[in-house]
Amino acid sequence: MIDIAIKFFNFRSYTPIPFLILMFVFQRANIQSMVIGFLIALCGELIRFWGVSWAGSETRTTGGVGGTFLIISGPFAYVRNPLYVGNILLYTGLGVMSLALFPYLQIISLIFFLIQYYYIVKEEESFLVKKFGEDFENYLKKVPRFFPRFHAYKINNAEQPEFNLKAGLRSEKRSLQAFVIVTIILIVLMVIV
Repeated sequence: MIDIAIKFFNFRSYTPIPFLILMFVFQRANIQSMVIGFLIALCGELIRFWGVSWAGSETRTTGGVGGTFLIISGPFAYVRNPLYVGNILLYTGLGVMSLALFPYLQIISLIFFLIQYYYIVKEEESFLVKKFGEDFENYLKKVPRFFPRFHAYKINNAEQPEFNLKAGLRSEKRSLQAFVIVTIILIVLMVIV
């Protein structure tokens, strides 16, 4: 793994924090921004939840890139990285909710996270090519990295994990808590400022 990919991968749960701090300090939320931003963020969270209900807790690893299955079910049949797509929608939605330094902070954070995910994904793809070979190479050719396709990708005889709503909820607990806490803080700041 190249150094920047290692750093981005290991600290990916913490890189949103500086953007959140700026968002709270410079927030200019109003009812319209809260509703529109919340809907965007909720779409991101639902995509993440759908993804982790297929992928399970392996998405929470910090020790290194890995994976038991080549998951091509659920959202992975439409886009290779639904959790990162969900994150980008989630962060964008929170930025719109806050209207902090709008639209500059949102544009800068979007560029930052696209760069971060680009490096992480390249490393993950290297691992998956080595582990799953031709099956993953075919998946790479047919399923886009970040912009979903309209029809589900399917291959026969691909061993898949079971869709597990409970495991998805367990895995997504921290993200859901963070989403709720940030939303509450923004509502409070909107009311008192």
